[in-house]
Amino acid sequence: MIDKVIQISKEAGEIIREGFGTNFSVEYKSNLSDFVTEIDKKSEETIINFIRKAYPAHSVLAEESGGHEYSSEYLWVIDPLDGTSNFAHGLPIFAVSIGVQKNNETICGVVYDIMRDEIYSSEKGSGSYRNGQKLSVSSNDDLRKSMLVTGFPYDISENPDFAIERFAAFLKASRAVRRLGSAAIDMCYVASGVFDGFWEVHLHPWDICAGKLLVEEAGGIVTNFAGEKIDIFSKQILAANGKIHRKMIELLRI
Repeated sequence: MIDKVIQISKEAGEIIREGFGTNFSVEYKSNLSDFVTEIDKKSEETIINFIRKAYPAHSVLAEESGGHEYSSEYLWVIDPLDGTSNFAHGLPIFAVSIGVQKNNETICGVVYDIMRDEIYSSEKGSGSYRNGQKLSVSSNDDLRKSMLVTGFPYDISENPDFAIERFAAFLKASRAVRRLGSAAIDMCYVASGVFDGFWEVHLHPWDICAGKLLVEEAGGIVTNFAGEKIDIFSKQILAANGKIHRKMIELLRI
């Protein structure tokens, strides 16, 4: 199955690559920061059509078209273009993210970093890989030397879950904090040791599903801000190497 997930991720990624920098239509959702392009929709349609042909009984949960429920133990969780704002503004940091669950457990995940042509892939119990090279989270144990990454929800003006105060705390306590605009890529970079940790609030299942498995299979830990286990529907996510994870939890206490 992982080979097929990689295949369709690349096909969807090619649609996005061809659409990058072109004139495309935009539709707004909840506010001016939350929108979808026709390229998002084309990518999602391509992925869902693939699933319908290859696995017609499988259920689907996708960002743009929602849920497609079937009587199956398998669920495909799809973000057809993670980083839409970056894409729309010509910033080449965005990805296709696909996770597959069996009986509510993620068994494989793929994130395609399109403009770098890098496939991050993982199967449960088999490790995480970038273009076939095995990945490992960083070994840094000093929060002051850490490079961290986060993101802000569309309703950041309402400061949900003290997002601004927590951002300020990590700015003061770490070497640097970055904000790339793609949670899927953020987690890939934690899995590969580029970032030591990632935290965010108000994400969606399609933001979390593949990336969570990639971090865990690379030796990292993924919880909520209290250190408790999460599923893909959690509204808090903390993903980090095992050596600064607890230190990040202490700083997240507000």
